[in-house]
Amino acid sequence: MAEGDNRSTNLLAAETASLEEQLQGWGEVMLMADKVLRWERAWFPPAIMGVVSLVFLTTEQQQRFHEICSNLVKTRRRAVGWWKRLFTLKEEKPKMYFVTMIISLAAVAWVGQQVHNLLLTYLIVTFLLLLPGLNQHGIISKYIGMAKREINKLLKQKEKKNE
Repeated sequence: MAEGDNRSTNLLAAETASLEEQLQGWGEVMLMADKVLRWERAWFPPAIMGVVSLVFLTTEQQQRFHEICSNLVKTRRRAVGWWKRLFTLKEEKPKMYFVTMIISLAAVAWVGQQVHNLLLTYLIVTFLLLLPGLNQHGIISKYIGMAKREINKLLKQKEKKNE
């Protein structure tokens, strides 16, 4: 029986030495973790609770990260969709495409001529950074809806004049 205990002790010592060798670089971290887990300071229990709470809160943050990535994919799809519509317009109605491009480029050139480049850059960057919040609070859909109603009124007035 003593021989079995001796063999078990030797095996335990060998495994312990092997583990110590593998964890050699982590010695200081493990000693600090041991102090924290044994609550050697009064503030260690609240710190443990805070860290655990933070880890469990990251699932909420992970979900928000997923939503952000999903929104980026949707935005990319919309941009690609507009790009494809533009090329479809170019192929199917080249005159309409030409007029639309001339008007768009003229408007951009006029704005660029009227507004200083730095101010224009500032306004564009500010708008792009405010865009997610404007969308989240429904401000964009509100004004797009107002613009659609006004365009519809103008079209109806034009139809009445043509009749």
